[in-house]
Amino acid sequence: MKLSKEMRAFQERIGHQFARPELLVRALTHASISSPTRSDNQRLEFLGDRVLGLVMATALLEDDKSASEGQLAPRFNAMVRKEACADVAREIELGEVLKLGRSEMMSGGRRKLALLGDAMEAVIAAVYKDAGFEAAQAMILRLWASRINDVEVDARDSKTSLQELVQAKGQKPPSYVLVSRTGPDHQPVFTISVRLDDGAEAQATAGSKRQAEQAAATALLSKLEQKQ
Repeated sequence: MKLSKEMRAFQERIGHQFARPELLVRALTHASISSPTRSDNQRLEFLGDRVLGLVMATALLEDDKSASEGQLAPRFNAMVRKEACADVAREIELGEVLKLGRSEMMSGGRRKLALLGDAMEAVIAAVYKDAGFEAAQAMILRLWASRINDVEVDARDSKTSLQELVQAKGQKPPSYVLVSRTGPDHQPVFTISVRLDDGAEAQATAGSKRQAEQAAATALLSKLEQKQ
């Protein structure tokens, strides 16, 4: 199989030349354009998630040999969650070569967090199947290098930190409420409010509910810290 100019350029960006280019094509094919003769990337995504997890767990263990499991777990989660995969996908312009059906194309699928994250995992699996674990590991460590180097000593996400804080005070877990959803379907904007039993509250806006919840939790943690 001969790859397009765009696909060949993408190979350069990820630093891997495929001996079996059909694997790359499959990794970049979304279910919206699949057919009986054209496989989508869902099975590769499943495999790539596991390969990424093993590489990242190993890298974090080697990066900090004194860290406890309790410290490593949130760092690991920060490295492998869908948002991190989507961020890496944006950096290597994966969306530009993603193969989508017309409906996904029209709804801005090339920019969707879930689609980019899933495809990034599928590309990892494609490299693994094409050249083995060491090749996949090398690519992951190269693309995730800055994140591994910059991961916080305490990488718990804001929602987790907020919940632990209020539980330590004997309060119920924070409640998150969708205040509004605006914007077109392909680029929605969510405003989320987080509130505690004692009335403390904060709001935040982002392009996904998860991101808005995290931002709201961050804002409320900041408020609480200022009161201390």
